[in-house]
Amino acid sequence: MHSPPGPTALLFAYAFLSNIALAVVPHEPAIIWYGSRLGVWATTLVATAGTMLAAVVDHRVFAPLIRRMAQRRLGSSPLSATRRGGQGVRTWPEWLFRRFPVATIALSGLTPLPFFPFKALAFATGCPAGKYTAGVAARCLPRYALLGWLGAAVRVPAWVMVALFALLMVPSLRMVRWPRAAS
Repeated sequence: MHSPPGPTALLFAYAFLSNIALAVVPHEPAIIWYGSRLGVWATTLVATAGTMLAAVVDHRVFAPLIRRMAQRRLGSSPLSATRRGGQGVRTWPEWLFRRFPVATIALSGLTPLPFFPFKALAFATGCPAGKYTAGVAARCLPRYALLGWLGAAVRVPAWVMVALFALLMVPSLRMVRWPRAAS
């Protein structure tokens, strides 16, 4: 008989699943929860490793799909000319990603914005896998350390964690449950 997975394996798996593609589960409550159980640095490093694996899988699987979709959409657009080396219109997010991909991804962790727009932009602009993964690590390491520290410093009751999880699920459930009407 197999023994159940340990808390570090569960945290790693949860960090992976909550960061892959367009995941609908929040990772913040789990990191706060494990911060008090595993310690700040163990929580930070394990959650970062799970997130980095998710970034590698995302880049290998979804980057080619997003790039193909962007090329089809922008086939005759002035934006596509820049991708072919010609003159074209570059938006400031595209310029920023092409110039500073790691810094842009890393700094996105300081914003309250969801990560998926940054992820899609990184894939659409052709950010290399190594730079993308390094940016994701630089983005989540300090964030996870702060969340883990919060869990270790403040004993958060289980009911508060459940409420936080439910609150953070609202935007995801809204997207899944109540699709927008066609305009």
